[in-house]
Amino acid sequence: MENWKRAVIAGAAGTAAILMLKGRRPAAVLAGSVGLAVLASEYPEQFTRIREELPSYVRQGTRYLDLAMKLGRKIEEFAEQRVARAFEELGEY
Repeated sequence: MENWKRAVIAGAAGTAAILMLKGRRPAAVLAGSVGLAVLASEYPEQFTRIREELPSYVRQGTRYLDLAMKLGRKIEEFAEQRVARAFEELGEY
C-alpha cells in the first residue's frame, strides 16, 4: 500500500474518532467512510468477500443480542424478587 493511502486511512480514522467523541456523528460517519473507501480500493477482493458474508454476521450478532436481552431480563427478575424478599423481611420486624 502506498504511503499516501496509509496517511488518508489513518487521518480519516483519527478524524472520525475525534468527531465521534465530540458528538458529531454524521461528520464522523462521513470521515470514516472516506477511510473505508480508500481501504476498499486497495483490497477489493477482501471487501467483496466481507460483503457476501455480511448476512451471516448480522444473523450471528442478532443471536448474541437476543441472548444478552434474555440474560438482562433474568437479572432484572432476580433483582425484583430479591428486593421483594427484603421488603417482606423488613415488614416482619
